[in-house]
Amino acid sequence: MANYPEKVYINGRIVPHHEAKISIFDRGFLFGDGVYEVMVQIGETFFYGKEHLDRLVGCLKKIKLDFDVSTLPKEIERLLTASKLNAKDCLVYIQVTRGVAVRKHSFPKTGKPTIIMYATPFTLPDINQKSIATITTEDNRWHRCDIKATSLLGNVMANDQAAEQGMYESIFIRDGRVTEASHCNVFFVKNSIVYTHPADTYILDGITRQIIIQLCKDLKIAFREEPILEENLTTMDEAFLSGTTTQIASIGRIDDHLFDPDGSIGPITRKLQQAFLELKRTYKETPMTT
Repeated sequence: MANYPEKVYINGRIVPHHEAKISIFDRGFLFGDGVYEVMVQIGETFFYGKEHLDRLVGCLKKIKLDFDVSTLPKEIERLLTASKLNAKDCLVYIQVTRGVAVRKHSFPKTGKPTIIMYATPFTLPDINQKSIATITTEDNRWHRCDIKATSLLGNVMANDQAAEQGMYESIFIRDGRVTEASHCNVFFVKNSIVYTHPADTYILDGITRQIIIQLCKDLKIAFREEPILEENLTTMDEAFLSGTTTQIASIGRIDDHLFDPDGSIGPITRKLQQAFLELKRTYKETPMTT
């Protein structure tokens, strides 16, 4: 079937996607009781692969799910071989749930996790040249957005709200402050200073977000982890999104406000995009041990 991966890894087995099955009593299916990770391979190298797996370790600890992530690099290699994606640009999705148990809210005393992975061809553009249109929406999600949980209904509903209006993304507002977007982190620029919400429980601390913070330090761009007030959105000079597949994408519009009517990308955003491109070209992979 079009757009589905050819092979799926499930609990040590690699099978055609139409043969991949889980129990209806898997807690990931019943409760969204699990976490996930997404990373990209550029040629032979996973871009910040170790950092992605380290985050997976952290999220598993936060939900008290015992799984040895150090087993994954060899299994990812097996999956890539079966998918004929060794040394090719691709995206890898990893999901770990609490496994199969009789439906009960409290964690089961026994059982083992369900591990699912797949890889699909995916090539990042050198620079994301898009000027993104967004809306704002109230952040009604829970208070542990720092966990990369599979239970994404709040994010999905917000993104669908944007799609219905012909927009790409929804930017969340919580208590009058911008937190993040439905599947991206969000940054603003004012007077050549870059702002983004601090990495607390209201946002996911994105790997690309972390890279941008380091790039600001390297480029001597002033940077502050401070939330932007909703009432100040239209006073910002630039805005951009970040994410593993989004990379760094300029925001051209939030609701009815246009940041640059001619669609050009702001100078700070452009500078960070160029630095991110150079980083991809020169990146040396750290072994994906955890």
